[in-house]
Amino acid sequence: MTRGRKLGLLIAVLAVAVVSAVLIGLNQFGGDEPASASPGGSGRAATLPAEQPPTDTPTPTATPTPTPTATSTPTPTSTPTPEALMAAGASGDQVRELQARLKQLQWYEPKITGEFDDVTVAAVSGFQGKRELPATGEVDQATWDTLVGMTQTPTEDELNNVLTPGPAILGPGDTGDQVRELQARLKQIDWYSGDVTDTYGDTTAASVKGFQEKREFPATGEVDQRTWDKLVSMTRTPTDDELNNRAPENNGGETAGLDDRCLTGRALCVDKSTNSLRWVVDGEVRMTLDVRFGTELTPTREGAFQVNSKSRDHVSSLYDTPMPFAMFFSGGQAVHYSPDFAANGYNGGSHGCVNVRDRDAIESLFDQVHVGDKVIVYWS
Repeated sequence: MTRGRKLGLLIAVLAVAVVSAVLIGLNQFGGDEPASASPGGSGRAATLPAEQPPTDTPTPTATPTPTPTATSTPTPTSTPTPEALMAAGASGDQVRELQARLKQLQWYEPKITGEFDDVTVAAVSGFQGKRELPATGEVDQATWDTLVGMTQTPTEDELNNVLTPGPAILGPGDTGDQVRELQARLKQIDWYSGDVTDTYGDTTAASVKGFQEKREFPATGEVDQRTWDKLVSMTRTPTDDELNNRAPENNGGETAGLDDRCLTGRALCVDKSTNSLRWVVDGEVRMTLDVRFGTELTPTREGAFQVNSKSRDHVSSLYDTPMPFAMFFSGGQAVHYSPDFAANGYNGGSHGCVNVRDRDAIESLFDQVHVGDKVIVYWS
């Protein structure tokens, strides 16, 4: 092919291409609908759905988990300590009245002083514990109201330790069976020696006076009602043998069940089988008392001991409680008076001591027992 023919063919191709492009453009701009793009090439117009604006799908919002609210435990409200009306170190007339009222209930033993000392603290504490009040040893309103409700207004004599002698029941020069009983009772507690007679002479008067002084009674040497009542409470009814100076027959009565170690010398014989204490001198039973012992956790020790010391107005250093007329025989264990035993009987126990509930009897026993006397604790 010549060069001229090639050029002519190229021009023809270009012309066709231009015409085609013009026709396509006219077709696009002249129609109401877009040209079909159907894959089948049928030429039918395809209806397209109207374009919808895009809808935003909200992102799910996480529901916050509520933080649990801690339930606060209410702080317990402490009961305020009642204000003390009287306490250790106080002094004056109100303390004097306090001591006198406690003395009426046998919670306070010494003379009225008007000083709120350790003995007074112990007496108040014991009184409170017994009445199920807080045992602080201080006198608050509840303690005072309880004490006042149980006692009488003290007399001037009580407040000032003044005892006025009463009319004489027996005195020097009197004779008869009542004088004989008086001497026999005094002899039981070692205040009278010699034979019992029916005559109130100088020896009897001296014995009565000594007995009165020991109890801080007016020491007249004559027997008034106060003196007689005290003596009777501390002794037993004399036997016919005692009234007539006869040696008692050993018939196995009062000495039945005594440990052999109790039959000689002076001995406090404490029998756990019978809950009894017998004061025995040279084989003769002088006094018998009801007693109770320690609990299973704090038992009273058994065996042969002796009285190592005595303390009339003792207060326990371990438990801060009164132990009147204490006679110590084994460490901290002692024979002593117990207000709790007197009030509650055997519904309770001690911390190891031998408790006595007869106050007058233990006071008498305390005066008779000497340091060094035997103490035998046993089962019969």
